[in-house]
Amino acid sequence: MTNITVRIKRFNPDTDDKPRWQDYTVALDTEKTVLDALEEIKSEQDGSLTFRRSCRHAICGSCAMMVNRKNGLVCTKPLKEAVEEVGFFGAKNTVTIEPLPYLPVIKDLVVDQSVFWQQYEAVRPWVIPVENIPTKEFRMSQAEVDAMNRAETCIMCGACYSSCPVIAGNKSYIGPHALLKLFLRVMDPRDTEIEARLDQIANDNGAFRCHKVSNCIGACPKGLNPAQAISALGNMALRANKLSQARAERLKTLIAQVEASASE
Repeated sequence: MTNITVRIKRFNPDTDDKPRWQDYTVALDTEKTVLDALEEIKSEQDGSLTFRRSCRHAICGSCAMMVNRKNGLVCTKPLKEAVEEVGFFGAKNTVTIEPLPYLPVIKDLVVDQSVFWQQYEAVRPWVIPVENIPTKEFRMSQAEVDAMNRAETCIMCGACYSSCPVIAGNKSYIGPHALLKLFLRVMDPRDTEIEARLDQIANDNGAFRCHKVSNCIGACPKGLNPAQAISALGNMALRANKLSQARAERLKTLIAQVEASASE
């Protein structure tokens, strides 16, 4: 059986002045995931290694990390696939694992997601329904469900958030995760706060702060498209006249250019 090197970025604030790399040797087999490798290292080689995980089925989002410089969930990432990728260091039979970027490191692969959750709560991601709730269930057409573009399947893992270059320099930006949830509520026919939500979209740290880099698309382990949702929110705010005329015209031009390039 082939042995590979798992290179992990370590940091213990109690003992380390800065992050450091540490190598471990793990046997490669076709059934093993990257999370399996981390569990093996922790149980058999180094009990001080710290990381988050829970469900192991891509539902909880706890195990989002950077593998070979790409964000994702380690519970569903086959170790063999990771080995076959070109690693950050270009070393043969080596997998590199790092904590999610743009977030403070608590220890090793565990990051502080406080700001991430604050931005999520700020958009009020819950349904605000009418006062008189119907005696029967709310009904939605298939077209209304399709328009949400599976936004409800987001598991809040943070992979899109920590791949966003705007977040790197501006923690006040609402972020792709929260804007995707805001899009879900705006598209939900049960919600009654559309005007207030569109006002939030149009503020300085809302949808128009997005630079259209679209890193969030490739980072999402569920195959969602936060960038498309953010663009749709921007269009809604424009149609609702939530911006000054001068700014609206500039943004209309930008959105048209982005959509044209995306269709090529």
